[in-house]
Amino acid sequence: MCVTVLEGYDLNSISIATLASHSSLQIFHGAKQEGFKTVAVVVEDRLWFYKQFSHLVDYFIVLGSWRELCRRDVVEKLRKLSAVLIPHGSYVEYVGLGCAENIEVPIFGLRKLFRVEADQWAKMELLQRAGIPTPMLFRIGEDVDRPVIVKLPGAKGGRGYFIARSSQEVLQGLRRRVEEGLIKSPEEAMIQEYLVGVPAYYHYFYSPVLDRVEILGADIRYETNVDGLKRLPPQVAVELDVEPSFIVVGNMPLVLRESLLPKVLDYGIRFVNATKRELPPGVIGPFCLESIISDDMEIRVFEFSGRIVAGTNIYVNGSPYSYLYWSEPMSTGRRIARELKMAIEKNMLEKIIT
Repeated sequence: MCVTVLEGYDLNSISIATLASHSSLQIFHGAKQEGFKTVAVVVEDRLWFYKQFSHLVDYFIVLGSWRELCRRDVVEKLRKLSAVLIPHGSYVEYVGLGCAENIEVPIFGLRKLFRVEADQWAKMELLQRAGIPTPMLFRIGEDVDRPVIVKLPGAKGGRGYFIARSSQEVLQGLRRRVEEGLIKSPEEAMIQEYLVGVPAYYHYFYSPVLDRVEILGADIRYETNVDGLKRLPPQVAVELDVEPSFIVVGNMPLVLRESLLPKVLDYGIRFVNATKRELPPGVIGPFCLESIISDDMEIRVFEFSGRIVAGTNIYVNGSPYSYLYWSEPMSTGRRIARELKMAIEKNMLEKIIT
């Protein structure tokens, strides 16, 4: 597919495009650092905000709604600018799976991964096939004999997730989510053992040009209202009778003890190799493994993201880990642009786009 989508492109004048959301400012900033022109695809009500950063954006393509991305005239504008589209965590959620997969614009990354990410069970199966430890899973109707977290599909930032302690509580919570319109049927949800420990999110980058997996950073998510409840005395929390929620409002930096890094890197390599086997040519560029670290230093992964994650926004000037590889400030956004630059110089662009 990459040969077709590159047809008519001026490889000496590639621009970097993304949806103006999620981690776009970091992507634009990194692109400018590496000498690329940038294209912000933005909806009308956000245009005023992104114009405050016009020094980072060379071209604006304004849409009435995100679902217009695959409209013929929009695609033609992107192609005229020799744009490579960078997908981020809002991409599929905003434009829909069909457009995300089939847009006739080169994508930095693996299109095949979008469909897997849209299916909670397929995601966990891929992690298991990679040999990465994961929590126990339950299906609707199975006996839930321990605390579980029930997750809804799609990139909703944790919206609608809830804790349950029995099969009955699972069904009650899911019926409520159906009534609220968050899901169409209970079967869409993933029921996952609730792991006790420290949540840790690892940012990786797989470089086809260098054929290596890099650790670019780590973060902890700050969620409402579960993190707010932790600050209350237990008795007050009980009296409030508030159901914990897991909507992500921000991210905090995390530097891991060095003895954990070999295992973290090993899991990243396992994930890359599994995607090469199951979804050739495999993951390209940034991805994230999301885990719980227990008090015996065991790491179990409960989720992955196949693209740049919002937690990388902490490190717009690079992380301690990215500096160890590059000896210069290297955000994930800049790392994407650096990979594009190296691929163009080495005539390997078809290796990093799909």
